[in-house]
Amino acid sequence: MKTKSFIAVSLTILCTLLLPGCKNNRNNPDNPQSIIGTTARPGWTKPDIYDMTSSMTAIIKVDMTLTYSAKQLSEADYHQSDNDMLAAFEGENCIGVAEQKNNMFFLYISAPKENTEVQLRFYSDALRNIYIANESLTFSNDACIGTILYPYTPKFELAK
Repeated sequence: MKTKSFIAVSLTILCTLLLPGCKNNRNNPDNPQSIIGTTARPGWTKPDIYDMTSSMTAIIKVDMTLTYSAKQLSEADYHQSDNDMLAAFEGENCIGVAEQKNNMFFLYISAPKENTEVQLRFYSDALRNIYIANESLTFSNDACIGTILYPYTPKFELAK
């Protein structure tokens, strides 16, 4: 009887010690692969500019060191590529897809009305994840956000 109790207690302790190792390692700095996802490149497409009544532009720089440590990015072999995408959304409606040049994104946003909340989404081909800017933009006709010298650099968070 004592042997069975000892075995049961031992198994309970062993399981308790091993269970934390089963956690999701998505943001574990000791596991560089933890920041690499499995999301395929999205099919975001530019809207028909003739469907919208007004537009604004944004010059955006993506800095993933605002999201992950330099060590995590280095160990995951992160780099920007031509397959990365940045797009603007009103809810689930894509209202602009950026062109990338020299590691900056040039975004033309078309919206049907003023004061529309615009959410930026970034797809990293190297990390195979979609990220969402932690702040939304407020659409304003003919506005320009960011410049070549001082691009808008939002912090992105992993999309859930």
